[in-house]
Amino acid sequence: MFQSKLFYRSKKEIPNDIEAVSHKFLYKGDFIDQLGSGIYSFLPLGWRVHQKVAQIIREEMLEIGGQEVFLPMMHPKAIWQKTGRWDAMLPPLYKLKDSHNKEFALGSTHEEVMAKIVKERIASYKDLPLYLFQIQTKFRNEIRFAGGLLRTREFAMKDLYSFHPDEKDFQNYYFKVAKSYLKIFKRCGLSVKMVEASGEGFTSSFTHEFQSLTPVGEDTVIYCPKCDFAQNKEIAKSKEGDKCPKCKATLKQSRGIEVGNIFPLGTKYSEPFDLSFIDKDGKKKLVIMASYGIGVGRLMATIVEANHDDSGIIWPKEVAPYAVHLVPLNLKNKKIKEQTEKIYSHLQKSGVEVLYDDRIDVGPGQKLIESDLIGIPLRIVLSEKTLEKDSVELKERGKKPVKIVKIKDLKI
Repeated sequence: MFQSKLFYRSKKEIPNDIEAVSHKFLYKGDFIDQLGSGIYSFLPLGWRVHQKVAQIIREEMLEIGGQEVFLPMMHPKAIWQKTGRWDAMLPPLYKLKDSHNKEFALGSTHEEVMAKIVKERIASYKDLPLYLFQIQTKFRNEIRFAGGLLRTREFAMKDLYSFHPDEKDFQNYYFKVAKSYLKIFKRCGLSVKMVEASGEGFTSSFTHEFQSLTPVGEDTVIYCPKCDFAQNKEIAKSKEGDKCPKCKATLKQSRGIEVGNIFPLGTKYSEPFDLSFIDKDGKKKLVIMASYGIGVGRLMATIVEANHDDSGIIWPKEVAPYAVHLVPLNLKNKKIKEQTEKIYSHLQKSGVEVLYDDRIDVGPGQKLIESDLIGIPLRIVLSEKTLEKDSVELKERGKKPVKIVKIKDLKI
C-alpha cells in the first residue's frame, strides 16, 4: 500500500476529553472517527486491525467446533417478550417502530434469536451438543460512554452459544471455551486473567470474565500473583493483602478491562421457547445453554492499552495493520527511490503486507514520528547514509536496537 494513497490523516493535538491511552493513539493515528457519543467509524488502518482481531477469534471458535452464522440486528418485540426482557433488559433496548407501527428492538444480545432457531432444528439427543457463533453488530443503550472503543453504544461482538443435553457435557465445553479464550488473547498480545464474577442478570450462578489488568479498567480484580485465583471485587470475600485461599500467597488488587466473558445459562432461555429434545430413554428434556462473548473493538483498544509507549502504538504482529513499514527518507534521491521500489516489489511478491511511505513532501522527522504512532511491527529505513553501505536500517517497534542489514541479505 502506498502511504500517499492511504485514506488517513494523523493528528498532532487531541481533544481535552480524551483520557484513555488507546483512545488517544487510535484517534491520533486516524484508526477511528467519532460520529457521535459512543459511536465510531473504523477507517482503513483501524478496520485492518479490527478484521485481524476478528479473524483470530473466528479461527479459534472453529477450532473448538463452532459453526458460524449471521443473525439479524433488528428483532420483533414478540421474541423478547417470551423471556420477559422487552421491558427488563439492562441497559434498556433501543426500540423502534416500522411503517406498519410494529415494534422492534436493535439486538444487544442474541439468546432469544438463537433459542428460536435451534428449537426448529433439533429433535433428539443425537442433534446435541451444538455450538453456533457469529461476529455481528450489537447495540447497547449505555448510560455512560468512556475510553473510546472501551465502552460504546454500537460495536462488533463475537457471541458463541452452546446447546447441551446435560450438565456434564456443558461443563466440559464451558472450560474448553475458557482455554480457547486464553489462546485468543495470547495471540492478540495480551496477558489476561480468568476471573470469577457475578451473573449480571443472565444467570444466578457465578460466571467468568477475562480481565486485562490495566489502570484504566472499570472493574476491580482481587487476584493471586502465584496461582490462578482471581475474583471480581463485586463478589470477592477476600481483599488485597489477605492470603490466597488456594496457595496462601498474598493477594493483590488491580483495575481491569473485561475483554471477554462466559455465561452458564442453564434452561433460562430454553424454557420459554420450549427448546427441548428426546433423550436416550425417550424422555423430553430441556436443552442446557451457555453464551460466550468477546467485543472486537474493545479487545482492539485493550491491545493498545497493553502495547504502547510515549510515541504511539506497538501492534503485536498478528493484529498489526501491516507487517512492514517501508520508509525512505529522501525519495528525490534517485538511488534511494530505485532501491526502495525494488524492496517493495520483492516484499509484495513474497506475500508480506507492506505500507510504503512514498510521500515526497513529508520530511524525515515527520515520517519517523508517524511511523512510531501507527505502530507497525517492523520498520525498514533507507537513506543516503544506509545506501553508502548498500544497507537498510531495520528497527522493531518498541525495541531500541537498530540493525544495519545489507540489502542482499534482507529477509522478512
